[in-house]
Parts: sequence; structure tokens; C-alpha cells
Amino acid sequence: MIIGTIIKYIFRIIFFSLFIVILCVAGILIYLFTGEAEPVSEISYGVTFSQIFAEQMELDWPMAYSAILDDLGARKLRLVAYWQKLEPVEGEYAFADLDWQIEEAGKRGAQVILAVGQKLPRWPECHYPEWAENLSEAEKQEKILLLLTQIVNRYQNNNTVKVWQVENEPFLVGFGECPKLDRQFLDKEISLVQKLDSKGRPVLLTASGELSSWIEPAVRADLLGTTLYRIVWSDIINDHFKYPIPPVFYHKRAQIAKWVTGIEKVIIIELQAEPWSHKMLYETDKKEQSKSMDLEQFKEVIKYTEQTGFDEAYLWGVEWWYWKKEQGNNSIWAEAKTLFN
Repeated sequence: MIIGTIIKYIFRIIFFSLFIVILCVAGILIYLFTGEAEPVSEISYGVTFSQIFAEQMELDWPMAYSAILDDLGARKLRLVAYWQKLEPVEGEYAFADLDWQIEEAGKRGAQVILAVGQKLPRWPECHYPEWAENLSEAEKQEKILLLLTQIVNRYQNNNTVKVWQVENEPFLVGFGECPKLDRQFLDKEISLVQKLDSKGRPVLLTASGELSSWIEPAVRADLLGTTLYRIVWSDIINDHFKYPIPPVFYHKRAQIAKWVTGIEKVIIIELQAEPWSHKMLYETDKKEQSKSMDLEQFKEVIKYTEQTGFDEAYLWGVEWWYWKKEQGNNSIWAEAKTLFN
């Protein structure tokens, strides 16, 4: 009888605990998925430019970059300091291309977020020079810190560079060809950048808007950047999938991050404006591309963004817009121009 009473008591505790958990989860979901964000008067748009991706798209990348500045009119840029571009031979640094990108931006009064580290925008996410691929993780980390020192020392007195982005979506698990996240090393990278930069520029960390925590990056950063994707490819269903997420979801996540960590500013660092398919974009035909991005979907993304409450957003896909323009279809390029002029 005593044993039966104890078992009943244990089951009651388990049931009550599960009930509380379900209530909490339901409450969080209701909070995240209901309501509307307070509208902002204006969104400041920028773009991410990847030299490597432009080359993969077989573009004349300096011409494309110049068009982004002079024709498109972008004045907020996220540029990428790829390790394989900056140190193609061990110990021999090659900054000419990145110097030129930053210099051209500066001539036009543009502002640059410079992404540094090993995990950076564009597939395969982690970018290594060939000579470093067979190094141990400890050896790679040592070399990355040396590279960061070179980058920060080179650009710390350049007023065009406004923000350091350290790594890209470091807390996103299971995406990209990358080693397991080493939090201690990430903290070491952040600390090194902050120590070297005499100007005290803010450090930006980024997170997936849909698939990772915002709290861990927010507690480490001065600025937090989220991705925002609407239509993605799912290997599970072997088809495209549209996130059933209202715009307020991102606003509420930003509010939680601010309340919990004290971070003051959250921006959209990667706003989907190019297709996502099961193959690389430069291997995908135009019909397949249009399933996840075309002019009407581009307009829909912009309208959606206007309802998130964010006042700064960096569009993802400018190299593809330029490629389409060179192919004779400038519809998205022309539409995007209206955001910058």
C-alpha cells in the first residue's frame, strides 16, 4: 500500500511537471507568434558582397562590385576577409583585393562591416587555404589568431570599417563543413579583436533567425545580427519549404535577447533575396531558381521585413541580381535600386 501511494505520488509530480512545461512552452509560442511589431519610419538597407561567390558565378567581380556601389547605390556593405584569399601561401599575406574593396567603399562614403575568422558567409561556411586543410585544430586556431592580428592592425585606422563581425553564425549546429564549435576559442577571437582595435569598434556576432539561440551570441557581442529566410530547401521533404513564421516572431526574439542580455542593437544581417536549392546556385537552372526567389517573392520579402520592426537589414544575393542583370533580366536589380535611392 505504501509503495502504491509512493508511485501515485511520483506520477502526480511527473504529470504536474509536464503540465507546467507544456503551459510554459505554449505561453512562449503564443508570445512569439502573436501581435505586431511597432513599425519603424525607415529601414536602412545594405548588402553582403562575397568576392569568392562572385567568382563562382563567373562574374567580373571588380565590375560587379563597382556596379553595386555606383549603379545600385548601396552604402552599407558587409565584406568578407576570407583566409584563403588573404593568406594563399603560409605566412605570405595578400591584401590587395580586400584593400581595393574597402578603398572603393570609402571613396563613396560607404560603411563596412568586415567579417573575420574561419567560419564566414558562403558555402562551405568554413574557409581555409589549401595549405591549412591538414593542420590540427590547435594549429589552425593559432594561424587564425595570427591572421586576425594582421587584419585588425591593417584596418583599425581605416574609418570606412565600422564594425568587426567575428565568425558567422558560430552557434548554428549541423550546417556547413566546419569543426565543432569551440566556445573558448571564439571568446579568444573576440577578446583579441577588442584588444587590438584602438578605436573600440563594436563586435558583431550573428545567429540563425530560425534555427539557433540568440542568447549565447548576444552575451558576447556589442551588436547581434540575425538571418531571415522565407523559402528554403528541405532534404527531409525533398522540396522547398516556406517558414510559417509571422514577422513579429523576429521582433519578439530581439526583445527577449535585449531583456536577457542587455544588448542594445539587433539587426538583420542576412535577409534572403536569392534562391535556395538543393544544389549550388551557380549549378541551378533559372526555372529552379524561380521556385524560391523571383521578383514577386523579392517584393514579398521586403514587405515582410517592413513588418519585423527592424531598422537595418543587409540583403543576401546581390551577386545573383547582378548575374541576372548580365543575363538580360534586371528586374530584381531595378527593384532593389529603389531601396538605396
